[in-house]
Amino acid sequence: MTRKIIGQGLFYILIAVALGYLSASPTWTHLPEDQAVIKISFSHGAERKIPCHKRTREELMALAPNMRNPVSCTRERLPVYVEINIDGDTIIAEGLPPMGLAKDGQSKIYRRIAVAPGAHRLEIGIRDTDRASGFDYELRKTVDLVSRQNLIVDFEGDKGIFLQNERMAP
Repeated sequence: MTRKIIGQGLFYILIAVALGYLSASPTWTHLPEDQAVIKISFSHGAERKIPCHKRTREELMALAPNMRNPVSCTRERLPVYVEINIDGDTIIAEGLPPMGLAKDGQSKIYRRIAVAPGAHRLEIGIRDTDRASGFDYELRKTVDLVSRQNLIVDFEGDKGIFLQNERMAP
């Protein structure tokens, strides 16, 4: 009985020492000292693929009384096109498909781009309409990133593209 208690106590001490060691070591850094990060993260719903149209009186009369909505809209949305250039190099250039079975949800993106600290020229363009070229929202800005800095690129349709700075803990 005593040997069981002593063995159990030694086992618990061993577990406590292992937990203590792993809580302090090995040291882990989220981001190396010689890097900064640009993150792009947003979700946005583009325009509808087929615009809504107002039904004529004849179209309304052809429908059942409970289906007589004066405006007809399809659910499917266009993809959101995103392009990011850093110092003249295209890093991201892709169409983000809408989410959902009916393709009526928001388009989403999350990318993490590691860069060297220092000044960088950002060119960001977002297109959420059916135009063939150009962008509906653009941001051109020079940013000066310090070591271990997070620069977060966010987008909201009513506010446009904006940047948020966040400094990593050492």
